Amino acid sequence: MKSHKLEEEFEWLKKSEVLYYSVEKKGNVSSQFKHHNPWSMKCHQQQLQRMKENAKHRNQYKFILLENLTSRYEVPCVLDLKMGTRQHGDDASEEKKANQIRKCQQSTSAVIGVRVCGMQVYQPGTGQLMFMNKYHGRKLSVQGFKEALYQFFHNGKYLRRELFEPVLKKLTELKSVLEKQESYRFYSSSLLIIYDGKVLQEVAVDSDPEDLEGLSEESSDESAGAYAYKPTTSSVDVRMIDFAHTTCRYYGEDSVVHEGQDTGYVFGLQNLIAIIKEIRDESSE
Repeated sequence: MKSHKLEEEFEWLKKSEVLYYSVEKKGNVSSQFKHHNPWSMKCHQQQLQRMKENAKHRNQYKFILLENLTSRYEVPCVLDLKMGTRQHGDDASEEKKANQIRKCQQSTSAVIGVRVCGMQVYQPGTGQLMFMNKYHGRKLSVQGFKEALYQFFHNGKYLRRELFEPVLKKLTELKSVLEKQESYRFYSSSLLIIYDGKVLQEVAVDSDPEDLEGLSEESSDESAGAYAYKPTTSSVDVRMIDFAHTTCRYYGEDSVVHEGQDTGYVFGLQNLIAIIKEIRDESSE
């Protein structure tokens, strides 16, 4: 019954490029989030099915063990960004190359060197997960890309302003490192930004003054209602992932050796940093 219900849920989810999925409010939300995410459950089921089909003729396999970057977050919110102005690898067929070039030209990849490939945000006010898939990400204009970033940092009640500085710090450090790398090309790789969507502890604004020391000005924001919150140092992770088409001069089997830095990737980072700073500055006005 559970498998059948999951299939129905996933078919419903596939009908929309931006959708909302309600998490049951009873019990532990973070536990439900981890064990009943229809997207991840479906991916796991599909992979297991492929493994079963291949196992009919084999009894030994080699695996790459991947780290679950979301495991330390109670309610992980994830943004997947395809980085760079070029996505095809040096070994791509002419058909694959043309297809990837077209995707870049028709999306923000060609204009700002970055596009949304996927997004998941938890909104505690409604108890919903907001998903945005790669097909919607390809259709976004530069302004639409900026609005999508705003959505990523907004939990449906208020903007998570305390996330801006940690994210910007990590992005700036990454940019500094990549600017010094010779011959590396990170074609078709992505950048993940992860934070915890767990609801921060709220304190009523009419509480004792001593209890309100250090509180932000969130209470003046209409979206905050009758509560203010004390921002804590949020744990934010920024990771480069997906290196199947990455190359550099040290890869002896690669036929093409590039010179200088990956300008397309660095260009995307520059614009990503600038847009996040715009959102930060505009939200504080």
